[in-house]
Amino acid sequence: MRQARIRGEGLSYYHCISRVVDRQFILGDEEREHFVALMRKLEAFLGLRVVTYAVMSNHFHLLVEEPDRSTLPPLDRDRLLRRLGYLYDRFTVDTVREELDRAAASADPTWEQQILDRYRRRMGDVSIFMKELKQRFSSWYNRRKGRKGTLWEERYKSLLVEGDEKTLMTMAAYIDLNAFRAGIVDRVEDYRWCGYASAVAGNRWARIGLGRILRHSPQISGEDFEENWEATAPLYRLWLYDQGEVRELPGDDPAGKRTRRGFTREEVEEEVARGGKIPLKRIIHRRVRYFIDGGVLGSAAFVEQVFEHHRGRFGLKRQTGARRMRDADWEGLFVLRDLKHDRIG
Repeated sequence: MRQARIRGEGLSYYHCISRVVDRQFILGDEEREHFVALMRKLEAFLGLRVVTYAVMSNHFHLLVEEPDRSTLPPLDRDRLLRRLGYLYDRFTVDTVREELDRAAASADPTWEQQILDRYRRRMGDVSIFMKELKQRFSSWYNRRKGRKGTLWEERYKSLLVEGDEKTLMTMAAYIDLNAFRAGIVDRVEDYRWCGYASAVAGNRWARIGLGRILRHSPQISGEDFEENWEATAPLYRLWLYDQGEVRELPGDDPAGKRTRRGFTREEVEEEVARGGKIPLKRIIHRRVRYFIDGGVLGSAAFVEQVFEHHRGRFGLKRQTGARRMRDADWEGLFVLRDLKHDRIG
């Protein structure tokens, strides 16, 4: 009989992993895209946080933050209906709303509470999250492929992870480096189904997840640390390169051939010299919204010149035109518009 997972006390972190039955390589682009979308919906509905993840072709890794359930805000009518909208269709939400209306109009003072308790028991629980994620994905996949039966090998595995910065950074890097070490991509940010690549591409939830690791770091100040990708990005990238460097390990092929890829010492030193900024020659291979919606692109002097010529188009409060481009080393380029979201795709 399989033992129950080791549970933490209060706010806890878990590395969760599950494999496809018989370890078949059946998760293609569409399947991984759907998995990530479903993961995000359940994350929002259940009130957990996916710190980072990697969805491979026959298994997945998740680093999940489980809240201290004793401190969760009470689940009232409005909060329940809002959360239902993250996961369910409008018909389901309306059905629950009508049920709550009938309960409120009835003479039974416990009816509404019973409805709320039905959902409250699911909130903030990693076990519920993993169960529903796997079941819902299996149902979608089986319908799409016309198959029946189980899709995943046994129950998922989980590891309780200490919530300090170094331990979480180490586990997050292990997860985000999966595709790179397997030789699937040449750069970590090119594997779109991992947390780091999603954060580089501008996904807000991926950035918040990685930002939570560094919320106690002295390099990040203020209350908006989870939104501070400018501070998180270089620190985490340098950590990825440090953890991904090729090192002599027990079991390495005596002939010198390694079973897993890694960064060379030269690559790590180059990354340190850049301060963790993604170089321009790499970033231009991606979709760069600055190059479409930035208004004006060029040196600071050029952007300022254009701004002065068209100053009447801008409000009186704006005194300068050149805006610094974020998320990479742009080598002295500036834009006119300071884009907030989805800068790199």
